[in-house]
Amino acid sequence: MPRIEYRWIMDRYSALPTMAADLVQRRVALIAAFGPPAVLAAKAATATIPIVFVTGADPLKFGFVASFNRPGGNITGIWMVTTALAEKRLQLIHQLLPKAKLIALLVNPTSPVAEPQMADAQSAAGALSLELSVMRAVTEKDFDQVFATLAQQRADALFVSADPFFASRREQLVALAARYSIPTLYEFREFVEAGGLMSYGTVLRDGYYKGGTYAGRILKGTNTADLPVEELNKLELAINLKTAKTLGFDVPPSLLATADEVIE
Repeated sequence: MPRIEYRWIMDRYSALPTMAADLVQRRVALIAAFGPPAVLAAKAATATIPIVFVTGADPLKFGFVASFNRPGGNITGIWMVTTALAEKRLQLIHQLLPKAKLIALLVNPTSPVAEPQMADAQSAAGALSLELSVMRAVTEKDFDQVFATLAQQRADALFVSADPFFASRREQLVALAARYSIPTLYEFREFVEAGGLMSYGTVLRDGYYKGGTYAGRILKGTNTADLPVEELNKLELAINLKTAKTLGFDVPPSLLATADEVIE
């Protein structure tokens, strides 16, 4: 059985190219890359070692593959539709808090998907007559200042953008949202299970499972170029009623009726 080695980047993405080059030098059998920065680093590092990605960024738009059906070369994987949902997520915030006016958007400016997400969110906010305040965090040390600024601005809600760094720090983000009593919407249900208020996005565990399946097939001999990119577009809405009660408001019945999971 092949030995599996895990490498994690928890704060900055700047070390990813060095880590990818190190994996290539070690002649690993396969590289699994989660999130756009890791995919870009792996793709730049090798054109021969198989790469399986699990990412929320459009693989065609970001040049990961030539096409979905025939990705070509040494890279394929799973596209989880998470970064193109700004309009729907802001609509959910508006439905939950119809009197809200100022919404904060948390982004990681070092991520290649930050700019597209900000542009989509700005457009969606304008359509809903909402004011959008963009907050930036590159390391976990930035979180305290972000939430302090939210309190100073008296933001009505926070929208955490889709980013692997934020997903890896979900418990810290959820705890700060609770401390500052700020209603927050996240990308994955795991945030809500950790005590977050609401999430809307694809199913994280499904993406990892599918990515693992692809990796297993390649390690057993399947040609990477023969595996089409699989799109996961099953979306779920999760709401934590306990957190809503703690924040002091009721979730509209119309919103609860559309939720895939309600935590009480």
